[in-house]
Amino acid sequence: MHVTRHEDTFVITVRGEVDHDDAEDFVEAWAAADRAALPTTAVDLSQITFADSMLLNALLDARRRHADSDREFVLLGPLPPPVHRLLTVSGTLEHFAVADTGSGADPRDRAASRDGRPDPDSREDGHRE
Repeated sequence: MHVTRHEDTFVITVRGEVDHDDAEDFVEAWAAADRAALPTTAVDLSQITFADSMLLNALLDARRRHADSDREFVLLGPLPPPVHRLLTVSGTLEHFAVADTGSGADPRDRAASRDGRPDPDSREDGHRE
């Protein structure tokens, strides 16, 4: 996990596998974001290869904390399949602002729109028609 500051945005970049062993890293990242108190915190999830309920709980906690302090919380994508599946199956995807940065190794991931839902112009396999 890597944290940086870009003007008015605190950016947290998460890579690789994310599970319960990473919980403390997320607590530290949210605390750093709270201390910075910038208007926006963006979490780049585009490089995650595995995610479990710990990530879901961490994101929901951060979303709540940001809403309580009137700050914006944005997920940066494209959301990789493990993250998209986790948020979709849990019914929480619609509760997050998702900004597709257009980067990512798999061009099929770019079929997600800003809100994380599939692009209506794309086929089920993710390719545009």
